Amino acid sequence: MSAFSKSSVAANVSPPIASNETPTYIKVLYIVLNVVSVCAIVFANKLVFAVYKFKFVTTLTLIHTIFTWMGMLLLEHLGFFESKKFSQRQLAPLALGYIGYIVLNNLSLNLNTVGLYQLLKITIAPTVIALEFLMFRKTQSFRILLSVLVVCVGVAVAAVTDKVAISNVIGMLVGLTSVVVTGLYQIWVGSKQKELQANSSQLLLAYTPQAMCFLVVLSPLLDDFGVPEAGPDTVLGYRYTPGAVAAIAISGMLGVLVSLSTFLVIGATSSLTYNIAGHIKTVLILTGGCLIFGEAMPWKRLLGILVTMAGIAWYTYLTMQQLKQGKSEAGGGGGGGSQQGLLGKGEDAEPLLQQAQREQKA
Repeated sequence: MSAFSKSSVAANVSPPIASNETPTYIKVLYIVLNVVSVCAIVFANKLVFAVYKFKFVTTLTLIHTIFTWMGMLLLEHLGFFESKKFSQRQLAPLALGYIGYIVLNNLSLNLNTVGLYQLLKITIAPTVIALEFLMFRKTQSFRILLSVLVVCVGVAVAAVTDKVAISNVIGMLVGLTSVVVTGLYQIWVGSKQKELQANSSQLLLAYTPQAMCFLVVLSPLLDDFGVPEAGPDTVLGYRYTPGAVAAIAISGMLGVLVSLSTFLVIGATSSLTYNIAGHIKTVLILTGGCLIFGEAMPWKRLLGILVTMAGIAWYTYLTMQQLKQGKSEAGGGGGGGSQQGLLGKGEDAEPLLQQAQREQKA
């Protein structure tokens, strides 16, 4: 959520209303809610960092994790999924991995422009493909690889024509590191779900208490808490104005809203609808970076973004075709949709969302 960050309802998730019973206007409402909440959380987090100068990434991650835990408890109570028990030893590595990728994504948003942050998130899908090939020798079709190449070229053009991006070496390195770590985390969580026979919602609810405990320890070590002297650039000495407190709280609550709206959307619409909505989010976030935070949009950068979006659209078409073909060959059983999970991983990058998208194949 805070990262900071998909996609039919899970076999382990019971939506409040079945897809074929949901009125069209309700579906539209769910989609609008999801698009608005996903875009808003990026803008809210950037607002916290850039406008209110709350630069304490680990502390903010702790706050978001608390909201995430409370939100998952609420969703479990409402019957969206059932909780499951695990040993603390099983959960510890997951909690640490969660902290790693969330903190890095938050740091990337803190150090980079909204536009570059979102473009880097798009490259998670190609990164997952590369990692799965290196780790498991898993290959993709030529057309899939070609569409991914188009995405990478578009991102590269948009990045190198962004004067702020190319001059911010540390921000770029952090952003690229967050992409690799997020890709590794997604692959790892997918394998842990199979190993523990649980969906990511169950895992997220289970390991967030441990993550909170780890973050309570890590926050004073990684952020300047101002002990013994609480200066204005420390957590304890920071001037918590009503606006700053509201922005931090809203960013946390938006994460819960993203999770809730995602459950509603995937329960009432198709995977294609959800992926198209994902592209709308990307366009809106890039546009918002310019309109809200005054980020420049020279024609070369715009060209790179258009090439990127064309690559994403092509990739979506190919993955949907493969998913449809796989279901047809399996007599509607859902086999052969192995490509589908990759697209969503490049969008919101949330554990809750990853599970939902994987379960489209069920």
